[in-house]
Amino acid sequence: MTTHSTTDATDTAAAAKAAPSRRWRVIDIVIASVLGVALGLVFILWNTTSSPLRDAVGAVLPGLGALLAGIWLLPGVLGGLIVRKPGAALFTELVAATVSVIIVPNEWGWWTIEAGLVQGLGAELVFALFLYRRWGFGVAVLAGVGAGLAMAINDLIVWYAGSVTPEFVVVYIVASAITGAVIAGALSWLLVRALAATGVLNRFAAGRERAELV
Repeated sequence: MTTHSTTDATDTAAAAKAAPSRRWRVIDIVIASVLGVALGLVFILWNTTSSPLRDAVGAVLPGLGALLAGIWLLPGVLGGLIVRKPGAALFTELVAATVSVIIVPNEWGWWTIEAGLVQGLGAELVFALFLYRRWGFGVAVLAGVGAGLAMAINDLIVWYAGSVTPEFVVVYIVASAITGAVIAGALSWLLVRALAATGVLNRFAAGRERAELV
């Protein structure tokens, strides 16, 4: 009887570890919202200061300005890595985009929200491909690439359709994937590790399982 009870408890613990809860808690919503708002404010700063730099880089090689777009992809990957629930990447990216355009209207207007939706979906799809069970460096980078490719495809359809050369398209897609991998992917992974080390993520699996991020 005791042996069976011990075995059952072990099996239950193993099953719980193998199948983490997909249900959102209140703190998940709060943290994803706070992240979205904070990064939406970063968007505002970046929107107002990066245009000359993007134009300068784009002048060197048409399409290369996309290298500076990675900051807009950060919320999705970071939110996904911290909250680790289906929809977290999409939600965080959408909140950031919405906050940024509501507080300070920008040159893209309400298309900013559409872009946030698409970019969040790009990261979300990668996390979904790994069944929301892998959160290491490689998955973070792939999620960043997913967000970057989603951004590139959306921008080329919405903003550049019929007005750019094939060379521009290739450079824009490659640059978007690179900035997604480096800024949204690798930087998000480093930020999660840094936050976990401070203890602020102890109520999240990302904080309790730092070793998993290695």
